[in-house]
Amino acid sequence: MAVTPAVDLGPATALTCRECGHTRELGPHYACEECFGPLEISYDFAGVSRADIEAGPRNIWRYRGLLPVPGNVADTPNTEPGLTRLVRADQLAESLGLRRLWVKDDSGNPTHSFKDRVVAVALAAARELGFKVLACPSTGNLANAVAAAAARAGIRSAVFVPSDLERQKILTTAVYGGTFVTVDGNYDDVNRLASEIAGEQDDWAFVNVNVRPYYAEGSKTLGYEIAEQLGWRLPDQIVVPVASGSQLTKIDKAFQELIKLGLVEDKPYRVFGAQATGCSPVAAAFKQGHDVVRPVKPDTIAKSLAIGNPADGPYVLDVTRRTGGAVEDVTDEQVVEGIRLLARTEGIFGETAGGVTVASLRKLAESGALDPEAETVIINSGDGLKTLDAVAPVVAPTANIAPSLEAFRAAGLA
Repeated sequence: MAVTPAVDLGPATALTCRECGHTRELGPHYACEECFGPLEISYDFAGVSRADIEAGPRNIWRYRGLLPVPGNVADTPNTEPGLTRLVRADQLAESLGLRRLWVKDDSGNPTHSFKDRVVAVALAAARELGFKVLACPSTGNLANAVAAAAARAGIRSAVFVPSDLERQKILTTAVYGGTFVTVDGNYDDVNRLASEIAGEQDDWAFVNVNVRPYYAEGSKTLGYEIAEQLGWRLPDQIVVPVASGSQLTKIDKAFQELIKLGLVEDKPYRVFGAQATGCSPVAAAFKQGHDVVRPVKPDTIAKSLAIGNPADGPYVLDVTRRTGGAVEDVTDEQVVEGIRLLARTEGIFGETAGGVTVASLRKLAESGALDPEAETVIINSGDGLKTLDAVAPVVAPTANIAPSLEAFRAAGLA
């Protein structure tokens, strides 16, 4: 599609290939024309200070000077995600034998997952690039976020998901009224279909396909917020769920940018990835010492992480190895126990991805891969109300009694 030359994407200056380093102009491009490698945003940051950030809106647009978005992005209709809670998790830490632990709880976003962040950035860039429809292939949370963001912006949405998606996520996408299509196949099948449609529909912005470089940058705001909420410092360790792998790599990118800009002290930190065993191609590659991530067919209750051919998989390996971290995987049974452990220790009901992260944290701590004395942050990327089927077989009321004091006493509940 034709692109207006004078686009305002803030400090973004170009698109750079992550493989060969070739650069090209800003636009709706996602693959290098030289080597077909993935493109990433390059920037010229100028005059970003802690004071400027702290004076900004109480959402991700406080970091607009670090994102590929127009300068007036905060004034346009959007869902205003971000600045979610960083919860000190002392009881969870004690149960796992850790000294200091924090949960970055992104279930507090407008559609109750971190995907609101990436979609808000993608929407801002897509508008500036002249797109008319906001679209995506999704495992669920992204579908929610795209449908809601498009409704708020007053534009059309077109969302494609696997037909076996959790019913809660189907309903919480359909309610926004956009074009919503279920596809008989797994996420990788849906993603291939979306790529084909993107090649034909010139005015459709598939957030995680043809505007992916902009979309992915939204995950940096998790890293920015963690550092700001810790008093402008980096944690010693962070555990991040891995689906495409973009969230993990962009949190690392955020930390590196903050260091280079002098907004935080330069210090070592370790990054760990978390996957479900039923879809763990990155964990398998890490453990086998491979640089290539072999695609798998997903088979796990953690559907939001069920991407068998993760686009950022090799870069997750790079980050975890560079920082001295690791990529762990856990069974579905461990995922459910992770959900329950987070809920009963900290009162946070995470979805299956959160269960993967907590269970992986436990496994990393038990194996000694993670330092129990180091300050650690974990990501809870979504709300457990979206994945009720995962816990339905194992949770129930303590008792069912008649409405009388005698029945209460007889049940031994006091």
